[in-house]
Amino acid sequence: MKKLIVIVVVIIVTIVIGYNYIYQDHRNIEKEQPTYRAEAKLLAEEFSATPAASEKKYLNQTIEVSGIITAISDNTITLDKTVYCQFSMNISGLQEHNRIQVKGRFIGYDDLLEEIKLDQCSISN
Repeated sequence: MKKLIVIVVVIIVTIVIGYNYIYQDHRNIEKEQPTYRAEAKLLAEEFSATPAASEKKYLNQTIEVSGIITAISDNTITLDKTVYCQFSMNISGLQEHNRIQVKGRFIGYDDLLEEIKLDQCSISN
């Protein structure tokens, strides 16, 4: 009987741990402190020189990038023609050629377009 109780308790604990592991809370990039801060041009130079090492260094990290807005659409902007920032909401009110600081999660480097990709972006003050 004790053996059965121990087995049931172990199964329940395993299920609870597994459930909590699979259904973790999502990251809130806007509230996280950035792991790295950089200028868009310097970040682009780093990726141009060592793309594989840079991608490994920044992958899935929260970074804050500052630069000049060179392109704008409904929910994306491009900084210094090299850092592509995707926002989860419409970003009206921004204008090209303005300097801005953006915080987001690095998701990859597009070597064909030579763009650094960030998602879950927010404007830093």
